[in-house]
Amino acid sequence: MKPYFVVTLLVFSVLCTSCISNKDVVYLQDKEESANTGLVLTEIPKPYRVQVSDVLSIKVKALDPELVGIFNPVADEGSDREQNQSGLYFNGFTIDIHGNIEFPILGEINVLGFTTEEIEEKVKSELLKQYFKENAELFVTVKLAGLRYTVTGEASGGVYTLFQDRVNLIEALANAGDLPDTADRKDILIVRQYPGGQKIHHIDLTDIKAMQSPFYYIQPNDMILVKPLKRKSLGAGQTAIQNITTIASILSVLVSTYFLTRNL
Repeated sequence: MKPYFVVTLLVFSVLCTSCISNKDVVYLQDKEESANTGLVLTEIPKPYRVQVSDVLSIKVKALDPELVGIFNPVADEGSDREQNQSGLYFNGFTIDIHGNIEFPILGEINVLGFTTEEIEEKVKSELLKQYFKENAELFVTVKLAGLRYTVTGEASGGVYTLFQDRVNLIEALANAGDLPDTADRKDILIVRQYPGGQKIHHIDLTDIKAMQSPFYYIQPNDMILVKPLKRKSLGAGQTAIQNITTIASILSVLVSTYFLTRNL
């Protein structure tokens, strides 16, 4: 009877502990079961302040289109997405290690730590001082040349670019093909660049409170690191069927070994 007892206990233990539950894979769960979750939706991300190596797209418009031609480089022809990205890289304004961009006529402009709105005002003010008249009806638009980020670990790894002003973490992962069931959604790591160096932040995407986190919205050059669940490291299956199949294979080997040794 002992062998049957051991096998039964083994099967029961694996089925109870190895399967991946819904709590591990469902995003933004209301773990406190509150009646009103509207308050968690009020988190507004702080304006992004540009950093070294960011690429800016700056467009200048005025009444006289000939006057603004020098400020608006013509991108390479073609509608292919990759060509557009390379065009932004070569024709945009890259922030150097000193926090400056090299702008036509104006020369070096320090923009490190500024928001895009603040850069718009700064460029417009300098153009009116040095090049345009007050009645030129000058209009300056500054945008980040794509929001570039990296996903790696228990996910579809790669470097991705989205042409949006705001991208939350779930959107970024969905763009990368979403996460498999074996990914640890309770501890996503965000490696973020700061003027003083990089920092690692943790966020639990299975908790609705993640939407209040300052790291819920990604920033340019963020690295998203996804860890596997511990049960994957142990080799457990994702479902009961997979576990039963594994157990059946093990038992088959054990039974075969038993009869072979018995007949020797």
